[in-house]
Amino acid sequence: MFTGAMVALVTPFQDGDIDLRTLDELIEFQIENGIDAIVPVGTTGESPTLSHDEHKKVIDRVVKAVGGVVPVIAGAGSNSTAEAIELTAFSKKAGADATLQVCPYYNKPTQEGFYQHFKAIAEEVDLPIVLYNIPGRCGAGLTPETVARLSEIENIVAIKEATGSLDQASEIAIRCDITIISGDDSLTLPLAAVGGKGVISVVANIVPADTKAMTDLILEGDFVSALKWHKKLFTLCKNILTLATNPIPIKAAMAVLGMASEELRLPMTPLEESKKKILKQTLQEYGLLR
Repeated sequence: MFTGAMVALVTPFQDGDIDLRTLDELIEFQIENGIDAIVPVGTTGESPTLSHDEHKKVIDRVVKAVGGVVPVIAGAGSNSTAEAIELTAFSKKAGADATLQVCPYYNKPTQEGFYQHFKAIAEEVDLPIVLYNIPGRCGAGLTPETVARLSEIENIVAIKEATGSLDQASEIAIRCDITIISGDDSLTLPLAAVGGKGVISVVANIVPADTKAMTDLILEGDFVSALKWHKKLFTLCKNILTLATNPIPIKAAMAVLGMASEELRLPMTPLEESKKKILKQTLQEYGLLR
């Protein structure tokens, strides 16, 4: 369930509301292109600006639309342990296969605070947990030592590593056997070299089949062939994640490709026109746009 190409799904909006019809279409597109798992309402899904009711509505809709064809790993994290437990309990009730649990943001807890937070969620709701370590968004992150401690809890099974540090991933791999998943598209292959087993991918919103082609080769141990895909995907991945804060560029790309509106919720704002030119050129060079 926690290896291969997993899409960090956007949440499409139309006139301020969640666009459920487009959400269904995006899920169908992912399944048709062989994605290994769908991860809604994470960072890319703009979970910080969804109300709790909207957050739950998206999880419920995704689970129903997927219909058990692939696993659903629902974003259910919060900087409030009680809220994370509530969202996790709802995810289980809705039929999600696992949850993605981001490190508490803004609070900046100690390592013991991180440990007790995730431990409380794991003990309260019997559902597999993927830890989400992204200190650039959260102000603080998990150390390899804390990850190793958490891996001893039965239903904490994987970690989405978005620190950008291969040393961090290496230390985790040395200390425990938790499944390591890349949280940065451009680092999927490098991370695999030190033990990574796949990616929760932003770029898979538009190129799921290509992302899966690379992760399939990684899981087969064919790093030479995987490197060809890495080189093809690299510029697309970098621009999608560096032209502006995620998910601004991926939503702009999906709008250009006619997949979904580029509508975001404040404080996120649309991609600047000068950067859209770079984005369109990138899509053209990749072969997605004529």
